[in-house]
Amino acid sequence: MIPTPKNVIEELNKYIIGQQDAKKAVAIALSTRERRRKLDPDMRREVMPKNIILIGPTGVGKTEIARRVAAMLDAPFVKVEATKFTEVGYVGRDVDSIIAELAENTVSKVYEDKVREVEASAERLATERLLGYVCQQLAKSADIANHARRKKQDRQAMAAASGANTSRGNSKLTRQRVARQLQNNELDDQLIEIEVGEEEVSYYQESATDLDESRDEFTDAGQKPRPACTQKRRRKVSVKEARRILTREEAGKLIDYEHVIDTSLHEVEENGVVFLDELDKLVAPRIDVGRDVSGEGVQRDLLPLVEGTTVMTRYGPVKTEHILFIAAGCFYQSKPSELIPELQGRFPLRVELSPLDEDDLVKILVEPKNSLTRQYKALLATEGVTLEFTGDGLREIAKLAVAMNRRSDNIGARRLNTVVERVLEEVNFSAPDRNGETVVVDGQYVSRHTSDLVGNENLSRYIL
Repeated sequence: MIPTPKNVIEELNKYIIGQQDAKKAVAIALSTRERRRKLDPDMRREVMPKNIILIGPTGVGKTEIARRVAAMLDAPFVKVEATKFTEVGYVGRDVDSIIAELAENTVSKVYEDKVREVEASAERLATERLLGYVCQQLAKSADIANHARRKKQDRQAMAAASGANTSRGNSKLTRQRVARQLQNNELDDQLIEIEVGEEEVSYYQESATDLDESRDEFTDAGQKPRPACTQKRRRKVSVKEARRILTREEAGKLIDYEHVIDTSLHEVEENGVVFLDELDKLVAPRIDVGRDVSGEGVQRDLLPLVEGTTVMTRYGPVKTEHILFIAAGCFYQSKPSELIPELQGRFPLRVELSPLDEDDLVKILVEPKNSLTRQYKALLATEGVTLEFTGDGLREIAKLAVAMNRRSDNIGARRLNTVVERVLEEVNFSAPDRNGETVVVDGQYVSRHTSDLVGNENLSRYIL
């Protein structure tokens, strides 16, 4: 079921405090894309995605909004930093690698989804192969037969499997006994030798850092990559590991690789989300000497990508017309209007996120689904320590975080990690010796453990 804009905001509210304007803009952009799918093909081609620029200081939720939306929709998603790219023709990554990385991530994800779909069948086939290997090697191994004679409880099963004193008529019974042992995981630690092919899907798992080189190779060939040729080799592993290896190999045989690639490219083109962070860093001061290859040059390279073009990846061409781009930046020393006009026009939605105040930080400490306080409670509970936060304790933590943000760089909610870690430093250290204790973090507790920070103008050693 496709979530409505209201559903999107409700889900985001579980993880992100405030910033309703930004949540609404993202929800509407996603809703527009879903509506586009219901149009006739001619009209559908004309409807462009509503790309967004999120403007606000660090630590207010820009990245988290994009990440949570992508996870909620299970959509192809990639987060990149604009400062990592240089203009085409210069040393560094070019912007086409954004789409290449998005395709790479999606192919890997779709492949893993297909593996889960065929897992039951693959496990059955792998068990049959494993049964054959075990029976074959038990029959040839005198050491295993001797081991069976030394252990009374395993004598019948291992003697039958060894074939030393059985007739051909008992081979079926032997196979059944070994199958039962495998089913009960009784042989998991036993070493066996199996024959496997080279990893059939190794090309799905290569590092994204190699994408530029591999993209050139497949661009020249004009073809989609094929599974690697499987040369058989023998490996000695435990039965447990052999089961995993053989299951993976059998799953690979059951999967249509062409279908995986076609599905992945379609998903990228129709549902892809690119989060472009630090867009403001591309707005550089005017220089009279040389060429700005990492600022305006990158903006001009981004333009066709956002506008709509075809990028050759190692899996085939990807059209970017309907990929949603969400850009973000602080824009402290620059303004979105200082981006090149053509790029500004491709980001019709602009949302300013508000700085976080003390009340926001208190809410962030307790309201999100996996809030910081819940994380620390769960961590210390593993040592038998019960951690409790009072209202005045939370208020004191938030107050200190706000003060530190004012005195130094404002890193928003990320400052809470610094303060909470400082407050709980002692209990984290002594937790193994405090099993069964309850630690109450109230205002006095916070003040006592952060007294050296209060009034200290030089907080640099405590800054993240």
